[in-house]
Amino acid sequence: MTLPESYFDRVYDAARDPWSFETRWYERRKYALTIASLPKPRYLRCFEAGCSIGVLTSMLAPRCVSLLAADITASSVVATRQRLEGRPGVTVEQLTLPADWPDGSFDLIVLSEIGYYLAKEDLDELVTRATESLEAGGTLIAVHWRHGVADYPLRGEDVHEVIEASPYLERLARHDEEDFLLEVFARDRAVSVARATGLLT
Repeated sequence: MTLPESYFDRVYDAARDPWSFETRWYERRKYALTIASLPKPRYLRCFEAGCSIGVLTSMLAPRCVSLLAADITASSVVATRQRLEGRPGVTVEQLTLPADWPDGSFDLIVLSEIGYYLAKEDLDELVTRATESLEAGGTLIAVHWRHGVADYPLRGEDVHEVIEASPYLERLARHDEEDFLLEVFARDRAVSVARATGLLT
């Protein structure tokens, strides 16, 4: 079953930064690779699903005119709001995904370390909602830990297989390591950065 809000409440009650996002080199490097993999310099409307305490959110904000970050726990939402306080265009909401998927369309959707918390049917719905709200030519970036965790319903590989199976997404890039998988997809048709910026015709 999908991990409930109470699971994450217990995790964050035990530690403010339970996965050491702020201090662990592994996380800092992964976030840097995530940001560097974005094919466009600027996005108009971004949705980050599962923002935790907002470390990646703070790195996404300068690349987005409007950024909606969401998490399932109230404490994470408070922490992210505090971290991003005063940053223009940033909104942080408490949402339970996929049921509370936000309205409107986005040209960037970030699924970083969230998919394996969901049961297969909820992951299917999450990917469907993401592709339906992603604008033509928009970017979906997915990053997930590849090693198994006993509590999690799925593995990172399972998550990416579901995303890759979407008929509406075309993969633009893939970064493959033993520890995590990072993939960048475009809605409908993937265009290389060189082609999109006129280096190739």
